[in-house]
This record gives sequence, C-alpha cells and structure tokens, in this order.
Amino acid sequence: MNRRIILSSGNKHKVSEIKGILKDMPFEVISKDDLGYNDFDVEENGTTLEENALKKATELHNLTKGIVIADDTGLFVDELNGDPGVYSARYAGEPTSDKNNRELLLKNLENVAFEKRTAYFKTVIAIVLEDGSKMTAEGKVDGTIGFKEKGKNGFGYDSLFIAEDTGRTFAEMTDYEKNKISHRARALQNLKKSLEEYI
Repeated sequence: MNRRIILSSGNKHKVSEIKGILKDMPFEVISKDDLGYNDFDVEENGTTLEENALKKATELHNLTKGIVIADDTGLFVDELNGDPGVYSARYAGEPTSDKNNRELLLKNLENVAFEKRTAYFKTVIAIVLEDGSKMTAEGKVDGTIGFKEKGKNGFGYDSLFIAEDTGRTFAEMTDYEKNKISHRARALQNLKKSLEEYI
C-alpha cells in the first residue's frame, strides 16, 4: 500500500497540479479536505514564503502525524518593489478575492511601460516527514505583467502573468503546458529529488 502525502491545501486547482506532478511517485496524494480537515486554517503571518509554508506544514503534521506538504507562493513585481510578494493572496485586503487582487495590481501598474512590468512567481514548498524532519524546496519563473487579463485557465494572477519566452499568460496554457514550466512545478521537481533520496 502506498504511503500518503497530505496536502495542506483544499484549493482544487493546486491539489490537481501537485497530484499531476507527483503521479509517478509511490505516494497516494490527498488533500486536507479528504481527511475532514476542511476548516483547518493557519494564519499566514510569516514575513517570508518559507516561514508560511513551514508553519502550514508543521501545524497539519501535528494533527495527522503523516507526511505533509504545504506551499506558499508569491508574485513579485519589480516596479512595485517586490509587491505583492508574500501578501499576494490578500493583496487587495479581506475578504480575499483573486479578481480584486488582479484589479489592484493592474491599477498600481497603470501607465507603466511593458518593458518595466517585469515580475517573477516564486513558490516555496515545505514538507514535514513522519518523523517530524523538515525540508523545503523552491521554484521560480520569470515573466511580465500584461495590460489586461488573457486566458480562461488557472487561478490567482495567472491571467496577467506572461511567462518568459512563451508570449502567453499561464491562463492561456493547458494544465499540461503550465505544469512543465510553472514555479510550483519547478519547486515540486526539486522536492521530488529530495523525496527520492528519502524513500
């Protein structure tokens, strides 16, 4: 029987993405919701992606004692001094809304020329193993923020983020295409290497 990896997220898009990338590993990947922890929520009050990811993974591990993966992702826009960064998910305030976050980003970049709209997505993934030991891995992808939303796939800022060397937003890509180049995919590939040594 495969060992289980529990994801600290209930976000269906994120769960599907992670399952797809880890599908060839000898683990059954389930979400916290699959275990009945739908209401499990951690205050993401860290000042870095690493702090938030480790906090989420550790707190769920304390409840389940299983292998837990948590991630935190930020969009860092050069012209905005790195904002929204670690606060990407709640950039426009509470209650959180992807649409409001995107609208605020476009407003804050109004009249900024395309060549100055450079940005990068960064994901940090933390894993807590059965024995409580911890590892982190990160992935990053460079790109540019478009002037308007394009594409129907993805979530978050995907419809605004034009991935470097593609000319397309993440939201214009299929899941398969995005999973080959995304920040989360790169972080997971780095995590897979560590997991392969562990198993």
